[in-house]
Amino acid sequence: MIPSQISGRREFLRNTAILCSGLMTSPYLFASGPRPNSRFSGVQIGAITYSFRSMPVKADDIISYCRKCGISAVELMGDTAEAFAGSPSAAKIHEWRETVGMEKFVELRKKFRKAGIYVYAYKPNALGEKNSDGEIEYAMKAAKALGANSVTVELPKNAAHSKRLADIASKHKVYVGYHAHTQATDTAWDEALAQSPWNSMNLDCGHYIAAGGANTAATLLALIEAKHDRITSMHLKDRRSKDNGAANVEWGKGDTPIKGILQLMKEKRYRFPVSIELEYGIPAGSDAVKEVTKCVAYAREALS
Repeated sequence: MIPSQISGRREFLRNTAILCSGLMTSPYLFASGPRPNSRFSGVQIGAITYSFRSMPVKADDIISYCRKCGISAVELMGDTAEAFAGSPSAAKIHEWRETVGMEKFVELRKKFRKAGIYVYAYKPNALGEKNSDGEIEYAMKAAKALGANSVTVELPKNAAHSKRLADIASKHKVYVGYHAHTQATDTAWDEALAQSPWNSMNLDCGHYIAAGGANTAATLLALIEAKHDRITSMHLKDRRSKDNGAANVEWGKGDTPIKGILQLMKEKRYRFPVSIELEYGIPAGSDAVKEVTKCVAYAREALS
């Protein structure tokens, strides 16, 4: 690892330690009832708020869902935060992002923390190749205002764009976590990671398994171990392998080695958060909150 990467990694570990300790000491956490806690055996289980997309997703809704699920940390989707901050119609949102102040994002961070919930990653629709530098700057500033240490975005096909994102991220000391779907391979992130210590992985374990081919449970575990110091957050879902149809299924019914992943994190004391991502079909009579709650219980049991 080059010196700049070491420096960046140390900064990441320092920030993570500070933020995790904040979860345990913040005065906001003890207000308004019991504090949710989804940190099990040292592993932070969170959720991407996309998991609740079948339900209303205003800030108060998301907080209510997390408390019901016992979730104490989230990867926050941009729509929820931007709506709270007063975003305009879609036609004007690009200009709004370039000029909006951060006061409402700070207020939202405090609102989440008062409920016992920490925002560790932010996923706005403002990090694409067609977004302006001003919008990308907004994403980094908003992430920091929310208390997150990373933004997340799909892994670009164009390496020049991941370099552009990294250059802007470095000014704000915010990591860019790149997410991949079934194009994921063991080397898919290598170019982006080599460009900057501020480029990182938002590894989706389910999509990796569904890609099939050389991607297996064993290679996934090996990838996590090899790249753990460049992973800033991880999506966890259960998918069947390509040979088995690649479907999203309830946890424990697919080919993603969920228990093995969580046990590895526990054993190695990896401190990046895990995001439950609910993508399987919600059974009749259930809802997203009930299904995410099942995933939390599965993770707790796997780490017991």
